[in-house]
Amino acid sequence: MHCHANWGASLGGISFPLLADFHPKGAVADSYGAYLSEAGITDRATVIIDAGGTVRYAESVTPSGQRDIEALLAECEKLDAAYDGPKEALPTGSAPSGDRLFVKSNCGFSRRVALARTNLHLDDAVEVVNISDDAGAKSELEGLAGKTQAPCLVHEGQPTFESADIIEGLRKQTLGW
Repeated sequence: MHCHANWGASLGGISFPLLADFHPKGAVADSYGAYLSEAGITDRATVIIDAGGTVRYAESVTPSGQRDIEALLAECEKLDAAYDGPKEALPTGSAPSGDRLFVKSNCGFSRRVALARTNLHLDDAVEVVNISDDAGAKSELEGLAGKTQAPCLVHEGQPTFESADIIEGLRKQTLGW
């Protein structure tokens, strides 16, 4: 999860979910015929699944191979043009004014929600305030939420504390609250 979040952030943010096939080891890859059980690793493969759950594209470049990003982009554009089902809106990065994400330094959960904010293209829409660096922010959080637990997303005056719930709220924000 953290590798995917960092990778997505390094790309400037992504708006689609990534799959980690950790436990049971290789189960998803095996279901696509991409798990190399004798080596105990997954083939380096790209699988594109449409909104209806149909595999539209699959390609292996072997574990040591490199993906052709330009060819993948062309394939995605071709599949997108041919798809006639409902399409999810792309992230807009818009947010109601006043939304604030309170975080702490050296906190894995805070880092996780901050990366999600970047990956969902919300850097300009949701302000981040670090309560480790700003005593006034810590007091503000306590006044808004009744405690100084971070991470905390304050949306329309309502605090959300659990990182998974915060990320879900941010995801919904990209589609419109």
